[in-house]
Amino acid sequence: MKYYIIAGEASGDLHGSNLIKALKQKDSEANIRCWGGNLMQEAGGTLAKHYKELAFMGFIEVITNINTIFKNISFCKEDIALFNPDVIVFIDYSGFNLRIAKWAKEAGFRTNYYIAPQIWASRERRIAKIKTTIDEMYVTLPFEKEFYEEKHHFSVNFVGHPLIDEIAQAPKINVAAFKKEYNLDQEKPIIALLPGSRKQEVSKMLAVMLSVAEKFDTYQFVIAGAPSLDQEFYAPFLKKSNISLIANQTYGILQIAHAALVTSGTATLETALFKVPQVVCYKGNWISYQIAKRIITLKYISLVNLIMDKEVVKELIQDALTTKNLTAELTKILNPETRKIVLNNYEKLEEKLGGTGASAKTASLIISNLIK
Repeated sequence: MKYYIIAGEASGDLHGSNLIKALKQKDSEANIRCWGGNLMQEAGGTLAKHYKELAFMGFIEVITNINTIFKNISFCKEDIALFNPDVIVFIDYSGFNLRIAKWAKEAGFRTNYYIAPQIWASRERRIAKIKTTIDEMYVTLPFEKEFYEEKHHFSVNFVGHPLIDEIAQAPKINVAAFKKEYNLDQEKPIIALLPGSRKQEVSKMLAVMLSVAEKFDTYQFVIAGAPSLDQEFYAPFLKKSNISLIANQTYGILQIAHAALVTSGTATLETALFKVPQVVCYKGNWISYQIAKRIITLKYISLVNLIMDKEVVKELIQDALTTKNLTAELTKILNPETRKIVLNNYEKLEEKLGGTGASAKTASLIISNLIK
C-alpha cells in the first residue's frame, strides 16, 4: 500500500521514522512518501520536503513567512494528488496538517492522525474540523483519550508514547568513553542545555541559559546541538571555558547529565524519561507571547507537568526567565533532597505513559483500518 506521511519538525521526524520502520515490518509492499527529515528518509521514506523548510514558530514569524507557507501548502496538495496514497498520516504540526487534512478529505483521501493536535491547550473549537476531516486518530498522552472521547465524543486510539520505545532502544553510553570522545572533563558533572531546534528559539534561549555558567564553575555545561542547525551557528555561545557543544547526541548527553535546562516542548518529556532533573525554560517573541497567553488556558506548558497535573518541574516563562531565577532553580534541583522528589515523580510519569510499542500499535491500526 501507499502511505503519505507529513511531519513538520525534528520530533515529528523521529516519531515518523519509527512509524515508517513499523509500517515496513508489517507491510512488505509499503511505498512511503513523506515530509520530514533525515531520520524518516533513512528509515525508508522518500522525502518530498525537509522540515528545515517548514520551521516557523510564533504568530509574528508565521506572518512574515506567509508566502512560503502558502507555497508549501500548494506543493503538498499537488504532491499528494500525484502520489495518490491509500492513506495520509499526519504527525503533530497541526497548523499545517489540519489545512491539508480538510483538502484531503474533500478530495477523497483517507486521513489518519498520529500524535494529535493539542486542542486541549488552545483553540479547542478545532475539534469541529478534526471530526469532519480525520478518519482515525492515534493519541499518545493518557489524558487525551478522555478529552476527545468524553468531552467531544470523538473516538480515538491511545497507543502509548513513542518516546518510551525510542529511549529504551537508545545505545547505552559509557560515561568515561563518551567524555573522552568529546573532550569533556572527566571529573566535572554535566548540566545539559537543550535550547530547541529552531534558530529563533535557540537564539533566545541559549544566551540566558548560559548566563548562569559562571555561577556553577564546578560543573560543565554541554549544549545539545540540533541536527537542523550548523555547528557554526553555535560558535558565539562557546566563549566560556566550561561550555561545550555536542551535535546530534542529545540522548547520549542526557544519559550522563546531572541536571538540565530545557526549552519547553518534547524535550521536557525526553529529559524526564532519562531521569534528569530539569528546569523548563521558555521565552518567545513578545507579541507572539502576548497573543499566545490569551488563547492558551493551561496551568502548565511542559508535558511533564501536564501529564502529572501538578508542578513536577519548575517552569520559567517569558519575563520569569532571568539569570537570577534560573540560578535559584538550578541550585534547587542540584540539591539531593529535591532531586529525590523529582525522580520519584518521574517514575510515576512513566507509568502513566503506558507500555512500549506505540509505533507498532499505530502501524497495525493504520493497516487494519485500510483493509477493513
